[in-house]
Amino acid sequence: MADDERAPRIALAEIAALAEVSEATVSRVMNRRYGVAPATREAVERAMRQLGYERRVNGQLVVLLSPSLVNPFFARLGDRIRSELAPYGLRTIICTVDAGTADEREYVTLLAETGVAAAVFMSSSNTVRSSDKSPAEVLVARGVPFVFINGNFEGITAPTLSTDEALAAQISVDHLAALGHRRIAMAAGPVGNIPADRRVDGFVRAMESLGVEDADVVRQFYSVEGGRHAAEQLIESGATAIIAGSYEMVLGALQAAERAGLRVPTDLSLVGYDDNPVLDFTDPPITTIRPPIDRIAEQTARSIVAMISNRPVETGEMFFDPEIHLRRSTSRVPPAQS
Repeated sequence: MADDERAPRIALAEIAALAEVSEATVSRVMNRRYGVAPATREAVERAMRQLGYERRVNGQLVVLLSPSLVNPFFARLGDRIRSELAPYGLRTIICTVDAGTADEREYVTLLAETGVAAAVFMSSSNTVRSSDKSPAEVLVARGVPFVFINGNFEGITAPTLSTDEALAAQISVDHLAALGHRRIAMAAGPVGNIPADRRVDGFVRAMESLGVEDADVVRQFYSVEGGRHAAEQLIESGATAIIAGSYEMVLGALQAAERAGLRVPTDLSLVGYDDNPVLDFTDPPITTIRPPIDRIAEQTARSIVAMISNRPVETGEMFFDPEIHLRRSTSRVPPAQS
């Protein structure tokens, strides 16, 4: 049964009168149908908030847009969001999409037409600079609320919940510097990826604070091969420590060290990212930066529930602090290399 059928007719009439629109228009907005101009939709939403009208939450569907479930980071994040939404009676569906492609737009359009209560851009096209923002525009046109994680589209307003990537780089550099390292390098993600760009900027600033003006950075894809290729170059340039941009890249860096005849951490220290549990079982177990998955998932759920219920939310970007998980892949710089 539609929202307007459950609500008393007087509620529709009051909202329509306050927004200066027809009851049919109010019904279309309540049920997130197309054919309502943005300004008119906003007027109706504003009237609903002023009158204290809240939409039904229980039993509705929230779509999570993810670039992958192979990477355990996205699987864990999706599962945490699911568990945070479940107590509110909200159900989730995860769609894996190729970020910034027609595939993502088609998924969003289909689901919006089928009927979803909200969406979460779980580090998909919203993390790629200058990517096609039409998936978000489809949701805006339909009046479906959404949340961005780790980046947003320019010109589109929505709650954005991001790991503080600059702090992640600073924590990594501080840890290695405390061990005596100065020739610290970074195997970073691809250019144009918002989290990777932010991490590189933070790394450069952290190295400048150590008096290193030309920080050594190689940009590659988030993959074992990308990490290995980047680490080979960084090892060749004389790095005593490498900060990798993902758990896959740090596995590639570990391979590069082995192939170069270097022992980790005796000859080369490594710091990874994402804190995949598999890194407990490498030889040696690898120190990583741990993103604040639980806190981001909790805030995502709060924002989604508030927006579905027609309550106002903060739409700026909120940053969450990561932390370092120390294992055994870092040690003091060898005296001969200091």
